Amino acid sequence: MNPDKRKEIFERLKKANPRPTTELRYRTPFELLVSVILSAQATDKSVNKATAELFKVACTPHQIIDLGLRGLKRYIKTIGLYNTKAANILKTCRLLVEKHGGKVPDTREALQALPGVGRKTANVILNTAFGQPTIAVDTHIFRVANRTGIAPGKNVLAVEMKLLKLVPEEFRRDAHHWLILHGRYTCTARKPRCRDCIIYDLCEYRAKVIK
Repeated sequence: MNPDKRKEIFERLKKANPRPTTELRYRTPFELLVSVILSAQATDKSVNKATAELFKVACTPHQIIDLGLRGLKRYIKTIGLYNTKAANILKTCRLLVEKHGGKVPDTREALQALPGVGRKTANVILNTAFGQPTIAVDTHIFRVANRTGIAPGKNVLAVEMKLLKLVPEEFRRDAHHWLILHGRYTCTARKPRCRDCIIYDLCEYRAKVIK
């Protein structure tokens, strides 16, 4: 895909959605961190439903520590892998209190040192909470990047590196959200909605549905 076509793709995505953001509901970087940890192999809708109740009683590291493991599990038991996630969130809260004054750090190294936080989660926090031009490649973004030809790669890290290199700088901060939303609602896995796609004529997917 040539640079002009790639730029046009992001110009259209921006025009359609000038201020994209996560569908997870949060008020602080800490609430976002908890939500993103919970969202692994779970839908944003299910996470939002659980955190709506959780954050009413515990929305800081200290409060979740006071809630304890059993108390935390009560609020997130409807989410997949909740036992492991609860343990990781509690450990993370303790580290945030002990090493970061109860605040979420804004560096990749510090974030990835927290239990339950991998590269993808760190990228989401750096981008969404702190406005850094990182791109967290999940299954939606991996699919869209490869299918459209925007930034093909054999694995998520390869796609991330290509996107960081190839996405024009003016679009880099919001590229994560545009691509994930496009993959979630238009360029879906089984039946891509090509007839509704705003970048249909720019997409290089050979098997795309003919309008």
